[in-house]
Amino acid sequence: MPTLTSPLAAPSWPHCAYGVDPATDPVGCRGIHAPGHTACLAHLNDTDRSTYLASLAPTAAIDHRGTPFTEDLLNQLLTALTDPTTQRPHLGAARFDGAQFSGDANFDGAQFSGDANFEGAQFSGDANFEGAQFSGDARFHGSRFSGITNFAKVQFSGNANFASAQFSDSTWFVDAHFSNGANFERAEFSGDTSFFKVRFSSIAWFNYAQFSGEASFFGARFSLRAGFVSTQFFGDTHFERAEFSSAARFVNTEFSGDTIFEEAQFSGEASFYRSRFSCDASFSRVQFLRDAKLTGTQFFRNAEFSGAQFLEASLLGPMACGGRVDLSAAVFNAPVTLEIAASTVSCVRTRWESTATVRVRRAEVNLSYAVLVAPVAVTAHPTPFAVGHRNFVDESLLTGPNGVRVTSVQGVDAAHLVLTDTDLSDCLFSGAFHLDQLRLEGRTTLAPTPTGFHRRGIAPIRWTRRRTLAEEHHWRAQTAGQPPTPASTPPEPRRWRNGPDHGDPARTPDPDDVAAIYRQLRKAFEDGKNEPGAADFYYGECEMRRHDRTGTPKSERRLLWAYWLLSGYGLRASRALGWLAAAMLTTILLLMAFGLPASSPKQEATGTVPAGGGKVTFVIDKQDPKNPVKDRFSTKRFDKALSVTLNSVVFRSSGQDLTTAGTYIEMTSRILEPALLALAVLAIRGRIKR
Repeated sequence: MPTLTSPLAAPSWPHCAYGVDPATDPVGCRGIHAPGHTACLAHLNDTDRSTYLASLAPTAAIDHRGTPFTEDLLNQLLTALTDPTTQRPHLGAARFDGAQFSGDANFDGAQFSGDANFEGAQFSGDANFEGAQFSGDARFHGSRFSGITNFAKVQFSGNANFASAQFSDSTWFVDAHFSNGANFERAEFSGDTSFFKVRFSSIAWFNYAQFSGEASFFGARFSLRAGFVSTQFFGDTHFERAEFSSAARFVNTEFSGDTIFEEAQFSGEASFYRSRFSCDASFSRVQFLRDAKLTGTQFFRNAEFSGAQFLEASLLGPMACGGRVDLSAAVFNAPVTLEIAASTVSCVRTRWESTATVRVRRAEVNLSYAVLVAPVAVTAHPTPFAVGHRNFVDESLLTGPNGVRVTSVQGVDAAHLVLTDTDLSDCLFSGAFHLDQLRLEGRTTLAPTPTGFHRRGIAPIRWTRRRTLAEEHHWRAQTAGQPPTPASTPPEPRRWRNGPDHGDPARTPDPDDVAAIYRQLRKAFEDGKNEPGAADFYYGECEMRRHDRTGTPKSERRLLWAYWLLSGYGLRASRALGWLAAAMLTTILLLMAFGLPASSPKQEATGTVPAGGGKVTFVIDKQDPKNPVKDRFSTKRFDKALSVTLNSVVFRSSGQDLTTAGTYIEMTSRILEPALLALAVLAIRGRIKR
């Protein structure tokens, strides 16, 4: 490769030196001497120029390095080299190193049989090479194209070198074919650039190149390695339907505009290591036949992978996304680990054909209608993802909370689903299958009931603290007539949470549906030997059955009302103990008022002496206990009443003499109070059972 000279240095070839000025231009014209002359082609006199051009024939080798060409002079040269059969210029080995084309340079349809050197050439006007054929190497290293550049339908049979070339206006390589290596390293494209349906049959390098305008590689085919290492795309970038048959390296690449890879195919490894996407990036319906490496990749806005296919990818990420990572309808055929830090991760209708571990940070995860053929674990990752030994994924573009919030598992067969350390406060379970086999591990958070006191009519009420499902919140908010809350507004602790269909009763789950969800989740906790965790789900199930006017009979609802009122469905020990204390106090007061006699009755002996006989018969009996007329509420009577009541609680008889009313009071106490004590014990047992 010849060494390009600086504008102030003399070239390495014998040059024309026309217009030399020791003060302002000590070199003069840098054009190489025309054969047999001491001036370049541009500065020959008319006779010598005509003689030289007449000596040329098609396929002739020419050397016009450094020569300044006007549009007319170039046309004269190409006319002299035109093949009369094809009516197109046919050049042999051509040297235009450092040449200057001041007007439009039209090489339309030209054929270069030998190597074509345009290194360091300057094209001030438009440069048109449409339909040209380069049989040898085409060297445009360091060339400068100031106008529109057209290489459409060009055939590069040898190596094509555009390294460090500068394209100041629109550039077209539409339908071009690079049979050997294509080198665009450090090239600068200032205008829009199109490589529409270009074929790269060998290695294609765009490392460190800059695309300031829109760059299109729509339908391009890369047969061997494609390198875009540290390339900068400042405008929108299009790789729709591009085919990468071998490795594609987008390492440290910057995409400042929207980036589209829709329906592209990566047959080899696709590496986007530490690349940055400042706007939306779409990989919809892309096929990744091998590994897709997104290690350390940053998406400042949205990353769309909807409908993408990952046939052999074992690791996707770790990556960070300031917006939404959309994996809807994507297919994962092999065991895979996903590591994503994002605001939203959408896995709607995503299909996992094998096991998968989805490690997520700071995101809302939507798993609606996902298809799980094998176990899939969604885990909240506690620390930033590591990239290499000491580096971590930059999460500065994420501003939300650290936790992971699962928003929906609707339509999912939950038999293969594991959720670890996730927030299910707004998670929708309706329509999911096998919820009784769902595994909830680690710290699982569900929505609490509203806090504080509320009014129901004129009576103040306070909701029992428990973990609830989002569906119950939506139903209660619907029936309470709460005004809608904007989706972006954080939930208010004193209110039930609105659902996505708030205001539409037909699309809001009713108590019968919610009770079934509670029942299945309760069984999942019980099967996992987490009885305390299942208690709130049992409470919620009973609550929904109590309010269900269509699927629960009226008699059963009344029984549930009583069960709720007395002990909170056997789960609120304080309520049962409160009722027990009230029942005991009532029993004591009733016994003191009506149940205890004034004094212990004494035995009487009566007898009859028959006339004329000496035999006497005695009948021993007690007097009926009688209530005292006064002093019924004395300390002594309280002690007796308390003794009777305490014995009744443990279903024992005190042996105390009672009035007839007291006997019935004791009988009622011996039935009711042990039942209340049993409910309190049951509630305590439900909270501590293991």
